[in-house]
Amino acid sequence: MNESHNPWTILSQQSVYDNKWIGLTEFQVINPGGGKGIYGKVHFKNLAIGVLPLDEEGNTWLVGQYRFTLDQYSWEIPEGGGEPDVTPVESAQRELREETGLVAKEWTPLLEMHLSNSVTDEKATVFLARQLEQHEAMPEETEQLVVRKLPFEEVFEMMQKGQITDSMSVAAILKVKLMLMNGDLIFGKNG
Repeated sequence: MNESHNPWTILSQQSVYDNKWIGLTEFQVINPGGGKGIYGKVHFKNLAIGVLPLDEEGNTWLVGQYRFTLDQYSWEIPEGGGEPDVTPVESAQRELREETGLVAKEWTPLLEMHLSNSVTDEKATVFLARQLEQHEAMPEETEQLVVRKLPFEEVFEMMQKGQITDSMSVAAILKVKLMLMNGDLIFGKNG
């Protein structure tokens, strides 16, 4: 099997919806099985950004907010959108400061991921932020956020119990837990 071969044939495409953040396109296609059909694709105009802050004592910060799309409350790592002309780390620094008031001296890329690749092209970059200093939070006017500082192990337990379901948060928490278990990350002043 040739992994670079695209088995889909696009017959036509039409923009169905477009705003500042997303565009929706409907494609008329011939699918890999040879049948005609349609495919809808949501294009995201910004990069999804996530930050898992971690202090020397092993604490992290979660942001809680009511998510309109889910119609429920969600606990998450600090997250937001990164504009295409801004580097991902600069967007991460802005999001962390806005949502938690934290400023980090050390930034490590944790992972890159596609968030829902069956219907969107949304890509995420998630960072680990260390050597933290507390400043004043500056949330956007559309956000009603609750910020909680918790031991990382408690956050890991919340994720295991299904109290954290956001994909970037789950992936970041699992990655940091793996790094801790493998000795690639330690708490303390030298961590």
